[in-house]
Amino acid sequence: MEEEIKKPELKVELHPRNLHREEYDFQALVKVTPGLKEYISQNEHGNDSIDFFNYEAVKTLNRALLKLHYKIDYWDIPDGYLCPPVPGRADYIHHIADLIGERMNFKTKIKVPRGSDIKCLDIGVGANCIYPLIGHQTYGWSFIGSDIDSVSVESASDIIVKNELIASEIEIKKQSDPSRIFVGIFKADEVIDITICNPPFHESVDEARAATTRKNKNLGHKEEATLNFGGKENELWCDGGELQFISQMIEESETYKTSCYWFTTLVSKETNIPKLQALLESKEITDQRVIPMTQGNKQSRILCWSYLTDKQRKAWEAYRFN
Repeated sequence: MEEEIKKPELKVELHPRNLHREEYDFQALVKVTPGLKEYISQNEHGNDSIDFFNYEAVKTLNRALLKLHYKIDYWDIPDGYLCPPVPGRADYIHHIADLIGERMNFKTKIKVPRGSDIKCLDIGVGANCIYPLIGHQTYGWSFIGSDIDSVSVESASDIIVKNELIASEIEIKKQSDPSRIFVGIFKADEVIDITICNPPFHESVDEARAATTRKNKNLGHKEEATLNFGGKENELWCDGGELQFISQMIEESETYKTSCYWFTTLVSKETNIPKLQALLESKEITDQRVIPMTQGNKQSRILCWSYLTDKQRKAWEAYRFN
């Protein structure tokens, strides 16, 4: 009797529309990115995998995933810059698609909003430009990506230019004042449907390395702490950590409360949520949400808030969705 082949379990914690709920198809990935082959080996279960502590291996896997699933022909980042896991970044995009389309669903029964009329602002787009790439290729949205780092801006712009089909839909802006978040990026007459952000959540480089050491230990990796997904200073830590960064984001969002439907950001530390919610309650917000996200052993959440009244929302929906 032949042994029954057990299918890999779905990563049910990921969003139902996430393309990465199944195990990676390394055969298909190597077909579109042959360079991935040299990093593949069998893990302890006899399945193809890569060493996720190897920066180059992770970067090559990302390149293959973006090409196979999102038709991104060119993608690269400078050495040492953040190389984010694609499945988790895709999850954020799918959750905010639900958020934008929540009221639209009620009226038109369209599952998610699609098309370049939907404009998203990515604060801290990074050298990888990952959110605009996934968001545009999945839903057709247009994007603005901002960053304070000149190398990140140059890298993200290079990715956009070298993928001609999306070049007109994604704009990369340099934030000339590192002390600001929205100021200098929002145009006076600009309308944004939603903002997204993966803020620098550590307060110092020492804290970032300590967190990586704990992560490595939990995963049974005995080598010295290495940031296997890379990351420069402005990508991983800032004065006051994510609490200070998001608090400033909330303060600045008041200025643009009628120019944006939803403001959102990732929050890594659950203990920061009550403090941020208390700050939001001191503002004239009309709605706030916390959307939980899970990828493997990593727990995160999306904090969302809006200032629009029902009348303003209806006018927005009539303008955007009808």
